Amino acid sequence: MSAKKLCWLDLRAAGDAKAAIVEEAVHQRIDGLVTDDPADFAGLPPTVLKVLLYDRPTRQEPDPAGADIVVLPSGHPRRRALEEAHPGVQFGRHVEITDAESLEEACEAARTEPWSLLDFRDPTKIPLEIVIAAAAGAEGSIITRAADPVEAEIIFGVLELGSDGVVMQARAVGDATALKRASQSTTGELELVELEITATAHIGMGERACVDTCAYLREDEGILVGSHSKGMILCVSETHPLPYMPTRPFRVNAGAIHSYTVAAAGRTQYLSELRAGSRVLAVDVKGRTRVVPVGRVKIETRPLISVDAVAGDGREVNLILQDDWHVRVLGPGGAVLNSTELKPGDRVLGHLPTADRHVGYPIDEFCREQ
Repeated sequence: MSAKKLCWLDLRAAGDAKAAIVEEAVHQRIDGLVTDDPADFAGLPPTVLKVLLYDRPTRQEPDPAGADIVVLPSGHPRRRALEEAHPGVQFGRHVEITDAESLEEACEAARTEPWSLLDFRDPTKIPLEIVIAAAAGAEGSIITRAADPVEAEIIFGVLELGSDGVVMQARAVGDATALKRASQSTTGELELVELEITATAHIGMGERACVDTCAYLREDEGILVGSHSKGMILCVSETHPLPYMPTRPFRVNAGAIHSYTVAAAGRTQYLSELRAGSRVLAVDVKGRTRVVPVGRVKIETRPLISVDAVAGDGREVNLILQDDWHVRVLGPGGAVLNSTELKPGDRVLGHLPTADRHVGYPIDEFCREQ
C-alpha cells in the first residue's frame, strides 16, 4: 500500500472531448491516464503514467508500445510472453468483484501484483475493506474504480487507509478537477509553527461557536482557528479531563463566530457558516490532518478573551476564545494550555497560510486584515 493517493482518468468514453479532457488532466496533475489505444499517449509529459487497460473481450493483441503500465484480466494467455518482450513495462491485473470467489482473487492480486485495478459490482464498500486488510504490508498499489467524485472520496477513505488510487471514467471537462479535489479531501500534512503569546485581553460578551464533530478527536488533535485568514492557532478538543463536567472528545470549543477555520480541500470557512454535514480539517501537533464531518455547531453568548501571538518572522496572529479556564489550545509537544492562563512569552502551535482569501478560496491579491 502506498501513502500517496493516485488519481487515474479512463479516457475510453471521452469521445470528442478527449483532447480537452487530457489538457485539463495534465494541468491538474492527474497521475495516470487510462486507455486501450496507445495513440492516446502521444504528447503526454513523462509526469503522467500511461496505462493500457484491456478489460473487455477483444481480439486485439495488447500493444505495450509507449505504455508505463499494462493491466490485463486474470489468466491472460499472453501475459508472460508480453512481460518478457517488454521488460521496461510494469504489468498489473484487472479483477471484477462479483462474488466470494472473485473477491478472493482480488485479495490475491492485491497481495502479489504491482498494480491491481478493481471493479466492484455492488455499492457496498465491505469487499474493498476486505481487500485493503488482506493487502496490509504489500508493496503493490490498489486502484479502485469509482463512478463519480463522491464515490471516489469515499473510496479514498475506506478503513481510514483508503484505496491507493481511484480510476474514474472521464466524459467531460471538469472531471479531472473534481477527481483531484476528491483526493485532496483525505489525510495529508500541513506545516505548524510555534507562536509566542504577546498579549491577552478580556473583551466582554459575544457569540462563540462549539464545533461538535462526528469523530473522536485525539488528545493531541484539534482544529485551526483564527481571526485572520493568514494566521491560526490550534484549538484542542475537549478530550482532556475537566473538574466539573465529563470529557467530550468530539467537541472543540473553537472561538468567536467571526473566526476562520480550515475546511475540506484547504478552503477556509467562518465558524458561523458551519452546519451539520459541513467538513472541517482536524490537525494534530505534528501537522497530520484528516477531514471530519460536523454534526452540530453550538453558538451561545459567552464572555470572550482576545489572544495575540507572533511568529518568528514577525507575522501576527489573533484568536478570540470563550473567556473560561476549560477552553484550551495546544502548545509544542502537545502541551495543553488553558486560555485564561495564557501570558506573554507562552508558546502555542499555529499555522500561517500564505495566500489571501476570497469566499474561502486562496487568491493572490492585496488584502489587509487588522
